[in-house]
Amino acid sequence: MKKLFTVLIIALAAFAVFAGGAKEGGAQKSYVLAADCAWAPLEFVDENGEIVGFEVDLVHAIAEVEGVEIEVRNTAWDGIFAGLANGLYDGVASGVTVTEERKAAMDFTTTILKAGQVAFVRAEDADKYSSINDLNGKRVGVQITTTGDFLLDDYPGIIKRQYDNIGLGVEDLINGNLEACVCDSIVASDYILGNENYKGKLVLIGDTLTTEDIAIAVSKGDTELLNILNSGIAQLQNNGTFNELKAKWNLI
Repeated sequence: MKKLFTVLIIALAAFAVFAGGAKEGGAQKSYVLAADCAWAPLEFVDENGEIVGFEVDLVHAIAEVEGVEIEVRNTAWDGIFAGLANGLYDGVASGVTVTEERKAAMDFTTTILKAGQVAFVRAEDADKYSSINDLNGKRVGVQITTTGDFLLDDYPGIIKRQYDNIGLGVEDLINGNLEACVCDSIVASDYILGNENYKGKLVLIGDTLTTEDIAIAVSKGDTELLNILNSGIAQLQNNGTFNELKAKWNLI
């Protein structure tokens, strides 16, 4: 009996080593990237409840060429970087602007898009405002803790109104509760030119207020995922897929 028990233990141990080796060697590595899916055309929820957009397609294409699995998880912007720091996900693909402050807390891929902050108003008010400087004393909507939110701190005369997502600010603008909104130029262009609900109702004013690099953020020191993403981006740029995705989502 003791001999039989010993043989069984050895057999089970051998099976465990085999099974563990098969899992380690055969299973795809998987990663989770958070995205605030309220930023069309970068990432948003379509009429079928699916998460879609340029960055969503991009990370899925990276996963395919790199042989890994990447899940995009819809996550509210407020607290999205805290979640990254706390290990709730592996990265953030959500139109993230690269800043020195953020670079101290997380790492970034190579630049995937160039953008900037812009102001826009109702079309009927286009003759009232020629630049952001004309909005002194006016109510301007921004998405909380975004670059646009921080930018308005440089304009103390503006009455800043913060929203959980910029779409709520746009609705308030249309309804007359704001005089303007400020957000990323890519997102603003989609509202003004691409969204059927707002076509002809909104116009940009003034020049682009900032010049920004957009990239995917990963946990500080996660060189493995960073290398996978950068390698995938390079391959997609070289084989033409990157530009095809930009054209699909009307990005210049």
